[in-house]
Amino acid sequence: MSTLSIALIIIGVLLVCIFLNVPLAFSLFISALVLVLIDGTIPLSFVTQTLFGSTDSFPLLAIPFFILAGDLMSSGGIARKLVEFLNGMFDSIKGSLGIITIFASLIFAAISGSGAATVAAIGGIMIPYMIKNGYAPSYAASLSASAGALGPIIPPSIVFILYGVMANVSISELFIAGILPGFVIAIALVVVNYLVVKKEKFSEVAKESTSDKPSFWKGLNGAKYSLFAPVLILGGIYGGIVTPTEAAVLAAVYSLIIGVFVHKEIKIKELPEVFMKSALTSGTILIFIGTASFFGRVLSMKQIPQLIADSITGITDNPIFVLLLINIFLLIVGMFMETIAAVVIFVPLLLPIILQVGIDPVHFGVIMSVNLSLGLVTPPLGMNLFIASKVANIPFEKTFKYIFTIIGALLIVLLIISYVPQLSLFLPQLMK
Repeated sequence: MSTLSIALIIIGVLLVCIFLNVPLAFSLFISALVLVLIDGTIPLSFVTQTLFGSTDSFPLLAIPFFILAGDLMSSGGIARKLVEFLNGMFDSIKGSLGIITIFASLIFAAISGSGAATVAAIGGIMIPYMIKNGYAPSYAASLSASAGALGPIIPPSIVFILYGVMANVSISELFIAGILPGFVIAIALVVVNYLVVKKEKFSEVAKESTSDKPSFWKGLNGAKYSLFAPVLILGGIYGGIVTPTEAAVLAAVYSLIIGVFVHKEIKIKELPEVFMKSALTSGTILIFIGTASFFGRVLSMKQIPQLIADSITGITDNPIFVLLLINIFLLIVGMFMETIAAVVIFVPLLLPIILQVGIDPVHFGVIMSVNLSLGLVTPPLGMNLFIASKVANIPFEKTFKYIFTIIGALLIVLLIISYVPQLSLFLPQLMK
């Protein structure tokens, strides 16, 4: 059976399963299993070995612990203390509430590693506050959703952990590589916020008195445990004290202690509910990793990634144009597919291409993460947009007025990150 025939079979079965509304994780498993049964050259024992082996990974343990840490932080007052501190710091600047949203999201992303958790935690506080102070609900939701997209880029990132495992790349290097691009994205959002606020005059409408807002030093004192969290987590990793997985455990324990015993915003009786929520999210992700890894390995054994690589390099082997084609492809994927699913499925397919044209896999990890982060705020899927619009109590489509302006700015940043590799590679090379 030719490689092209195999590709058509597996894609055909996958599309049929998706059309029948079969969950994507099981659609991937069924399509790969059908190929195994039809082809007859892959033993059935390979199925169970792959499903178990792909999730039996020490680095992957970081995912459930970072998810738990994010849930504990959302409930334990860490997000609220961050907002109070930044409110005292930026209050006198034009468009301050937007700036607070961006930088609170950046700091929270450096603790939780999740875009959705960042939008839920920071957006849950800032969106109602921005609306109360005269910002358009559609803009408040759009900005918060976009700032939440920093979650997969600013370390520690769950997307980087998955990419590192799938591509056999150092997770610590990926974490370091995401720092500068993450700050560039944050700066771009600040510029967009300034221009939009200046044009719409949001900051001049219904501005609240600042008399009840904490001073800088009072806010800093209240947020000291929140601000220490990223120092503890990232300092431990980059200082060589802990691995990313151990840092995830550290983050979860730290969040538990601060939320229950210091801020006292989580009651002991509420912990089972938080743990259950985190376990459900983690279990869903790990099932997906198992089935998607099986799907990817079957494709690799049948040389389908090589077929795709040869097709693209047959068009051009110029790294500039290859990156452009891959960026367009990933942007489209991000519009319709959840981030984790896209990483697990497409890293095995795209990695041979980027290696063939000489693109650094660490640099490509950042490019892929930024592309898929844009998917979090790009219709029709746009998970961050859905969360933010729900918090703002507006229809999803109301966010379109401002979100495309923000996406335009982020696309410019994506091109800079793609074609200026030192932006991603400078810090990892410096740390070696």
